[in-house]
Amino acid sequence: MNNLLDFLAKHFHWLVFLLLETVSGVMLFNYNSYQGSVWISTANLVTGKVLSWQSAVEQFFSLTRTNEELTQRNIFLEQKVQRLNEKLEVIDSLSATSTSGPFSDSCSVGRAIGAESGLIPAKVISNSIDRSDNLITIDRGSADGVVPDMGVVSGNGLVGVVYKTSLHYAIVIPVLNSRSRISCSIRGRHYFGYLTWEGGSPVEAYVEDVPRHAKFQKGEWVETSGYSAIFPKGIAVGKIIGIYNSPDGLSYRLKVHLSTDFACLRDVCVLSDRSFLEQRQLTEAALDSLELEKIKE
Repeated sequence: MNNLLDFLAKHFHWLVFLLLETVSGVMLFNYNSYQGSVWISTANLVTGKVLSWQSAVEQFFSLTRTNEELTQRNIFLEQKVQRLNEKLEVIDSLSATSTSGPFSDSCSVGRAIGAESGLIPAKVISNSIDRSDNLITIDRGSADGVVPDMGVVSGNGLVGVVYKTSLHYAIVIPVLNSRSRISCSIRGRHYFGYLTWEGGSPVEAYVEDVPRHAKFQKGEWVETSGYSAIFPKGIAVGKIIGIYNSPDGLSYRLKVHLSTDFACLRDVCVLSDRSFLEQRQLTEAALDSLELEKIKE
């Protein structure tokens, strides 16, 4: 208590000065219209600036959620466009073919509609682009329904394939890996090959074994072919920027500018399709059966 009294006695003149300044300020702005309007305008300006900064900060911290939603929405729309394209192809083929029976028609339509892949959203927590065998780590694992050999995509296109999983994390072999081999086709032309990466630029890869009789040109899109249980047809891979002969001269080799920017990859989705799990179980059962037959022999 004595310390407080000593402080007040020592700084009494400053306290009186602040009190008088406050009283004079209140009287000035309350009893003078001009000064009052200036005070209100200034207060409103400061308040607006503070609220603007607050809004900017809130928007910045909401970008993460916005990016996740945009990534999932983009993938969903690409799948929807692909299903619509398949329906149109079936309708065109049905209108051009008059010999098909009603049962074969209904089967074709059923295949065109297909089953929508489930999406498991994930964050990239570790990534590399400067090695020959790059790997990506995501924050989803077996507890979230992720299993090896599931496909991984981003809002811009193809990313890679799940390699190994733990309870809450998974390792993905991306396109930028020398062991990556993904079946691709030229959009709208049905010629296919497989996507490889030889190192070097993280924005370029090659499509190997494209048939010599294929007709295409630079600037056309390459997409997943759908010839595996991992990726559905129609996921963007990239644009053709170069056309070369294969080393043996029996096929084409296409240089592709990848649609996915791996250098700034943040939000991805794992394709969790029930038909994928069924095909995987069937393949494993077939391999086990072959092994048993070899043992018996």
